[in-house]
Amino acid sequence: MFGHWLALYTFAQFRTRADDPSNDAFFANEPAVWAAMERAEGFIARSGYEDEPGTQSWGEQVFPKYWVDNGDGWAPSTISLWQDLESALAAVYRGPHAEILRLGHLFVKDAEDYPAYALWWVPENHQPDWTEAVEHHELLGDNGPCPAAFTFKVAFDPRGHELIVDGTRSKEIAERNRLRADLPKAVQ
Repeated sequence: MFGHWLALYTFAQFRTRADDPSNDAFFANEPAVWAAMERAEGFIARSGYEDEPGTQSWGEQVFPKYWVDNGDGWAPSTISLWQDLESALAAVYRGPHAEILRLGHLFVKDAEDYPAYALWWVPENHQPDWTEAVEHHELLGDNGPCPAAFTFKVAFDPRGHELIVDGTRSKEIAERNRLRADLPKAVQ
């Protein structure tokens, strides 16, 4: 929607320390997944991490109250900005990121204790920091979906009206993303 961007915060916890060899598949796939996300239709920007080269971090990384430090001081989490719900849905559930989701056995289950992600609208050109993202995530976890923190299943527009994500449009976007990923890099 014109004048707003969709913010997406994701959070998970490994069952073991991040450096445990059981998590190697996650880290091996992560660069390709980020590259695909950044090329995806509707992608605007994402936060990097303080201790990693490349994309700038949007402030000091903090974790939600649900986080349990397993001794490594880290948990997989992201912040990204999207043009609309359908583009974000296509990238998260219908692209290379879906392959990472198939590694669910690596993560503590979230369905009962905390949400895996939170969505909310921000004014165009606003870059949420990690603290803001965690606040929206915790709001969703504490109160359920509302205009300030929602999911793809129970979504709201920027004015706070409930809406249904257009699954057909999301599938079309995912197909365009797939075709775009198949092109040689010089053509993209």
